Amino acid sequence: MLKKYIIAIDLGGTNLKIALLDLNFRIKARQSFPTGRLKTKFKLIAKIKSSVTEILSAEKISRSEVLGIGIGVPGPVDYGSGKVHFFPNIPGWKDVALKSILERMIRLPVLIDNDANLMCLAEARLGAAKKSKNAVCLTLGTGVGAGLLINGDLYRGSGFAAGEIGHMPLNEEGPRCNCGGRACLERYIGNKEILKSAKKYFKRNITLEELSSLAKKGNKKAKELWYNVGIKLGIVLAGVVNLINPDRMVIGGGVADAGKILFSAVIQTIKERSMPVQARSVKVLKARLGSSAGLIGAAILLKEGLNK
Repeated sequence: MLKKYIIAIDLGGTNLKIALLDLNFRIKARQSFPTGRLKTKFKLIAKIKSSVTEILSAEKISRSEVLGIGIGVPGPVDYGSGKVHFFPNIPGWKDVALKSILERMIRLPVLIDNDANLMCLAEARLGAAKKSKNAVCLTLGTGVGAGLLINGDLYRGSGFAAGEIGHMPLNEEGPRCNCGGRACLERYIGNKEILKSAKKYFKRNITLEELSSLAKKGNKKAKELWYNVGIKLGIVLAGVVNLINPDRMVIGGGVADAGKILFSAVIQTIKERSMPVQARSVKVLKARLGSSAGLIGAAILLKEGLNK
């Protein structure tokens, strides 16, 4: 039977998203679950299997019509074997052969990559980095990751682990990180850290959405917080710009919704701290595909990967 669909999975530190897409990467059906409720890897894998079954049943689609499953995960993964090394923000995942497990359980081909790589792939093919040759695409959320596009293709590195920009050290000394490092960028601008800072500023719990809304309305405390986040991010990105000399720097994820105050701080810092030629070469843009980027990227990964 003719293949018509792809299952895409975006396994995030906050939510597990599962969707059915057609071969033009349009989402036909989707489900989402809080990752925190799936306490163990066994429960999470079981949830993936049951959700795939439910979606196919609800849409009256047989497995023979599905090309396969593309998955984005929030940590380093061996793209060749599909083995997850670990997740910095989800405990209990170490050297898990996720590709093999799911192929055995669901009986469909599976390809797995880091979620930031998939966001980069989606933005490079269909979004803000379309037609770009060399781009860095960042996803700012629970974690801080990046996908690297070099000469039009994803660059994964020798161990398929390139792009972990959230674990570049911002300072010589600083707080310990879940990855085992110290003073990692993620420990300053991951959404959990931003919300901790916001609680100190406002003396109450506050959501990222409210914090962004307050900044856009001119609240000085919210603007100052987002400006400081942008400076810290810009310092690290200035080094990346000098190293890679990209033509696009695409920023996505929930933190990117802070808008102009964040982006202006990032752009200003890159201009001040990067070398002149590299700084002139790069445009800093907001990602276009929003919360669907990971799912679309997972589908593109599967389709392009099986065609190679």
